[in-house]
Amino acid sequence: MDKNSKIYICGHTGMVGSAIVRTLRDQGYENLVFRSFEELDLTDQCAVKSFFEKEKPEFVFLAAAAVGGIKKNIERPGEMLYINLAIQNNVIDSAYRHNVKKLLFLGSSCIYPRLCKQPLKEEYILTGPFEPTNEGYAIAKVAGLKMCEYYNRQYGTNFISIMPSNLYGKNDHYDEGAHVLASLVRKFYEAKKYNRKEVSVWGSGNQRREFLYVDDAADAAVYLMKNYDRSEFLNVGYGSDVSIRELAFMISKIIGYEGKIIFDTSKPEGMPQKLLDVSKLSAIGWTFKTSLEEGIKLTLEDFLSRQ
Repeated sequence: MDKNSKIYICGHTGMVGSAIVRTLRDQGYENLVFRSFEELDLTDQCAVKSFFEKEKPEFVFLAAAAVGGIKKNIERPGEMLYINLAIQNNVIDSAYRHNVKKLLFLGSSCIYPRLCKQPLKEEYILTGPFEPTNEGYAIAKVAGLKMCEYYNRQYGTNFISIMPSNLYGKNDHYDEGAHVLASLVRKFYEAKKYNRKEVSVWGSGNQRREFLYVDDAADAAVYLMKNYDRSEFLNVGYGSDVSIRELAFMISKIIGYEGKIIFDTSKPEGMPQKLLDVSKLSAIGWTFKTSLEEGIKLTLEDFLSRQ
């Protein structure tokens, strides 16, 4: 992938896609192609085929997806399964049929079994049942990475997959269906602003999560697009995790909220732990740059800029 290569970023307006665009531009790549949802519905097979026929991209970052936190995944599992399958199927197949040189598929650490041994090694995939609260999304993501693997085997393509840990940062969604870190930023900000005496957090707070700042994930994606050519997917993560309790107190301290934090054990909390083994990625030469505390401060800045 050289500086003149034609690169298509699927989902360029989303959190991960926009970070990939920033990273590519920072590294001097300017021949970038995007389409908004209004311009190209990636669930429309005919529309996707027409786009590839016309634009003929050489490289593709597949970051478009229907995403959300635990609430959205519980309430809309059919939507999470269908939309993600449709997007993946259309883009990956069109990339093959229109001779794309290389494609990177963005998965998720939620693909691992619910009670999987920690840290999560790539070979643990499909060794046990999915976490029920995000099963639809997880099934779609496994299908995507397997589609890349099988197309490489059958057609000789060069499609790679990465499985990042929980991502957060600039251009995230901060509504009720948001990922946990973004949701907590909004909750504690509003609690401080409106002088609320307490903030309720879903679950016991004991569940543990690994958080990676989105610009670091984008940097890893671009690095691997240039330096990795195997069908085996790679974990992309921070290398350590925190409990949701620790995260809540960290965010409340950064925001300056001094009220009470209530952990609502009547609410679901998902997998007990999701810590990725990133030894394979480290061996290739990549590691994160942004600490969790620094990343939370950057996320808060992004949130405040939207108020």
